[in-house]
Amino acid sequence: MTESVDVVVSDRALKSKHRAMWGLGDYPAVASQVIPDLGPVLVQACEVGEGDRVLDIAAGAGNAAIPAAARGAEVVATDLTPELFEAGKRAAAEADVELEWKAADAEDLPFVDGEFDVVLSCVGVMFAPHHQRAADELLRVCRVGGRVGVLSWTPTGFIGEMFKVMKPYAPAPPTGVQPAPLWGDENHVRGLFGDLVGDVDARRKILHVDRFGGPEEFRGFFKANYGPTIAVYRNIADDRDRTEALDRELVELARRYDNDDSSFSMDWEYLLVTGVRGV
Repeated sequence: MTESVDVVVSDRALKSKHRAMWGLGDYPAVASQVIPDLGPVLVQACEVGEGDRVLDIAAGAGNAAIPAAARGAEVVATDLTPELFEAGKRAAAEADVELEWKAADAEDLPFVDGEFDVVLSCVGVMFAPHHQRAADELLRVCRVGGRVGVLSWTPTGFIGEMFKVMKPYAPAPPTGVQPAPLWGDENHVRGLFGDLVGDVDARRKILHVDRFGGPEEFRGFFKANYGPTIAVYRNIADDRDRTEALDRELVELARRYDNDDSSFSMDWEYLLVTGVRGV
């Protein structure tokens, strides 16, 4: 009994840290300035249409939820960090669409079984610490015959490599927490979904990123705006040598991914998985 209580307390503390991390900086700026194309790609792949009841898990500021609502769907956007909703509400107003915003844990969704026609997540649910628990919840709230879709950074793509670079500078994760980029591995996602998802389509795709003038500008932007990067730098804030080393490594990573064309640009790989919820 004591062990069970300890697990619950530990899990709550972990979720509290995750919520705080994503509240650092300005993730809506990342979503709107660097990866705005991803949400519409996922919505289209899930064939969201008028009248569909759609759940966007770990929606952030609505990168996928808002395009879904623009198609006439009835959308609920959830996130562990509701502080992100204010930017989302402004973006929704600018797009002249309405949707519901609800604070929720991807691993413990406050919805009944089969409540939604489409359940999706755009580089969101991948950051839930316990992958099977999150996948089970995603499938639970999707009706039989409904569509599911997840878009995730791959382990071998730019963002996956960035997390590898940052890992030695970050605190050790709690036992049982799985690396987010595993959601970008097709076999891992198929294993999470098991026999509950049919007609699975998994494709590796590329996001062309030309937002930054150079590797240093990329690093500066992510140090200021991206919660996981900010958290890692805070962890080593008192160690100048390690801070400078991470500075160099992030610049070197961005430089390796430079397309070497007339201006600085990078190609970031992601995995897009869609399917139909079976019995």
